[in-house]
Amino acid sequence: MFKVGEYIICGSNGVCQVESIGPMKIPGVPKDRIFYTLAPVYSGCSAVYTPTDNQKIIMRPVLSKEEAWSLIEDIEEIGIYSDDEGKRRDEVFKDALRTCDCREWVKVINTLYLKKQSRIAQGKKEISSDEKFLQMAEENLYGELAIPLEMSKDKVEQFICEKIDALIEQETFI
Repeated sequence: MFKVGEYIICGSNGVCQVESIGPMKIPGVPKDRIFYTLAPVYSGCSAVYTPTDNQKIIMRPVLSKEEAWSLIEDIEEIGIYSDDEGKRRDEVFKDALRTCDCREWVKVINTLYLKKQSRIAQGKKEISSDEKFLQMAEENLYGELAIPLEMSKDKVEQFICEKIDALIEQETFI
C-alpha cells in the first residue's frame, strides 16, 4: 500500500501524488472498501479515485533517484523496436505505453526519435501517428523522471535529447 504524500504512477493518469487513503463518502460505495485519492501532477484533472486493491490499473511508485540515473545510463543498451513490426507497429507502441514501464517508454522514444531524425535528414515530414506515440512516451517518461531528479519536465527532455543526440553523433547508438 502506498503512503499519503508518495508519488506513484497510476495507469494512464501518469504521475500522481497520494492525497488520502480511506473509504469513499459517496452513497452506494461500500464503507469497507478503501480508496486512494490521487492528485495527478501534470494533467488538469483535479482528483482520481481508485480502490487500493485495484487489479485493472497499473500502480507503482515512481523511480528512485538511483533508478532514474541508472535508466538514463542504460538508454543506449535499451535499444529500439525492429522495423519488422509492419502493420502491427501502432499496436506495439500502444502496448508499450500501457505497460507503465520506463524501459519500454525509452525504447519507444529511441525508435521514434531516430526515425524522426532520419526522415528530417531526408527532407520528409514526420508520420503523425509516430509523433503522437513519441509525445505520449516522452510525456510519461519525462514526467516521471522529473520527480526523483528534481528537475522540470522541460529540463529532463532537454537532457535526454542531448544524450540521444550525442550517442547518434558517436555512432554508437543502436
